[in-house]
Amino acid sequence: MEQRVTRTFNRRRALGVGAGTLAALATGGAAAQAWPSKPIRWVVPYTPGGITDSTTRIVTERLTAGLGQNIVVDNRPGANSLIGAEAVAKATPDGYTILTVIAGHAANATLYAGKLSFDPVKSFAPVSLMGIAPVILTVSNDFPPKDVKELIAYAKANPGKVSFGSSGVGAAAHLTTELLKQTAGIEMVHVPYRGTAPALQDLISGNIQVLIDVPSSMMPQVRAGKIRALAMFSKERLEAAKDVPTIVEAGGPPIESSTWMMALAPAGTPPEIVERLSKEVAKVVALPEVKERFASMGIVPAGYDPARTGKFLADEVALWAKVIQTAGVKPEQ
Repeated sequence: MEQRVTRTFNRRRALGVGAGTLAALATGGAAAQAWPSKPIRWVVPYTPGGITDSTTRIVTERLTAGLGQNIVVDNRPGANSLIGAEAVAKATPDGYTILTVIAGHAANATLYAGKLSFDPVKSFAPVSLMGIAPVILTVSNDFPPKDVKELIAYAKANPGKVSFGSSGVGAAAHLTTELLKQTAGIEMVHVPYRGTAPALQDLISGNIQVLIDVPSSMMPQVRAGKIRALAMFSKERLEAAKDVPTIVEAGGPPIESSTWMMALAPAGTPPEIVERLSKEVAKVVALPEVKERFASMGIVPAGYDPARTGKFLADEVALWAKVIQTAGVKPEQ
């Protein structure tokens, strides 16, 4: 008798749990279907005006039509993008808080492994890779080498006497130069700055000889004759800088490198919301006017779906982990 009662109780409990699960799924599905029902906060972990902020604003301004809600861009700079990233990682995963990250985010996964209150990969749900901006190699006007082949030869003949700047430790500019050093077998001295602007000023002044960064930052100074462009870290020449050869054309190793702009949501965000937002971003970056704006900034539109975005991020984390470990790069204190 006791066994029959126990079995009956267990069956009822199982049915109750099943009903509860179905109810939760139905509620979650309804919430996702109703999304968005209020404005969305889109965090940019950098100051206004840079390529990350500009790309985000170009995309979000047009997303409002497809989503039917306003999007408020919230600039949260500081600590190598970690302040803004942490805020989103700990936000409620309901689709109303989104984050834009760049290549430095992939480096942070190695540089700050085990040192953060969140995980740069596991704490987020990939939404969309919005665009890719190949980086450009520039030098000061008084630096003797005229192409990458000559730069490598010069650095080999003068080990440790060539200095290169970057916008900060772990930035795409820094790690791409480390990758060039490792691939070409040369030595150059790293001089990190707090942002591209001071590094660029020192390049113009000749205080450093080499600086890699995005075309949108460097090409205006190249056009003005204040610095020289040696190569683009891309397979093909960019529309915004057709006169700048690829690194292979300039006699360098076959390296491709870029910064990129990626949308992430807090981990646990309903998949239906992630998919909807990803599809809307893909529509936006395919618009002719957006493609034109991106091209003028040296950005190649992407619009990847969540699965492809996650794979891209994983590949970037693995690539830069190897470079960081080989170079012995340490995070800024």
